[in-house]
Amino acid sequence: MYQLTYGDIKAAADRIAGRIRPVTLAPVDPGAIRTGHQDPLDDRPEQPCQVWLALEFMQHTGSFKARGAQNFLQAHRDAGTLPEAGVTIASGGNAGLACAWAAQQQGIPATVFLPTTAPQVKVAKLRSYGADVRLTGTEYADALAACEGFAATTGALASHAYDHPLIAAGAGTLLEEIHQQIPDLDTVVVAVGGGGLFAGVATAAQHHGIRIVAVEPNNCRALNAALQAGRPIDVTVDSIAADSLGARRASAMALHAAQQDGVHSVLVPDTEIVRARQALWDHRKLSVEHGAATALAALTSPDHHVPDRDMPSRPHIPASSYRPASGEKVCVVLCGANTDPTDLAAARQ
Repeated sequence: MYQLTYGDIKAAADRIAGRIRPVTLAPVDPGAIRTGHQDPLDDRPEQPCQVWLALEFMQHTGSFKARGAQNFLQAHRDAGTLPEAGVTIASGGNAGLACAWAAQQQGIPATVFLPTTAPQVKVAKLRSYGADVRLTGTEYADALAACEGFAATTGALASHAYDHPLIAAGAGTLLEEIHQQIPDLDTVVVAVGGGGLFAGVATAAQHHGIRIVAVEPNNCRALNAALQAGRPIDVTVDSIAADSLGARRASAMALHAAQQDGVHSVLVPDTEIVRARQALWDHRKLSVEHGAATALAALTSPDHHVPDRDMPSRPHIPASSYRPASGEKVCVVLCGANTDPTDLAAARQ
């Protein structure tokens, strides 16, 4: 198993500099996010937490995936290992979009395998990048099997939606940019599917001493299940956020990162994901994917669970929410917005 390092993140940042859009941070109104119970021995006045939204859905192709795709293909370009057959990838949509966009930048063909359940908005956008789109199966795992067969028979370079060091390192550059803007950040909250974004962000966050909250839907809990089992295992995929968080198993890199100190696992129900996504639209007119809203749902869920910061981290025991402490500085990553927004407006008519 490859163990991602902070050096990998720094190398990725240098490699993709000028090729991606720097992340924009937006502060949340003071008092909008509830804090947890203050330590009874702390007699200082309670302070509201400070929360920022990392608007990474403004990235090229509408998600953080552009970072990893650029890092992956540019590294192969630098090494002279980009084949004429181009690149191929299996994806729930966002990784395919990023791969197709990066391939277009590099002037090579891209063949993208998607499950038949992928949103049409993503399929149409993929084709606009010139990708050869192939729909197969009903889950990401089905598309991955077809992609692996295609790579074996054509010689195309096989990329991966999340389970590759170059992909994860590219994703980790997001935390570097956040840290540059908020040097005293305490906590970063990120949604988890297969774990590419989490592995990269957690590796960089741990270097800077930043707490990581890994948020998954109740019924797409590949990382939490891996933590409980001590190894990556297959899980059932059944969530409204499955199009972007629907990996059947987490990567070994993500599991390794999750087993380190300073990581908290949170599982949220679909109802709270829907509510958080609607709130982003109602209060900020931000239209994001359910996967992106999953991260915010950890802070807006009505559960009052508070992780014990005085005890060693126990990430295999999931909470159903995360309550920042008094004065805590938190950044929530809104990772993608390749979604049909018509249901947001309809919900309030």
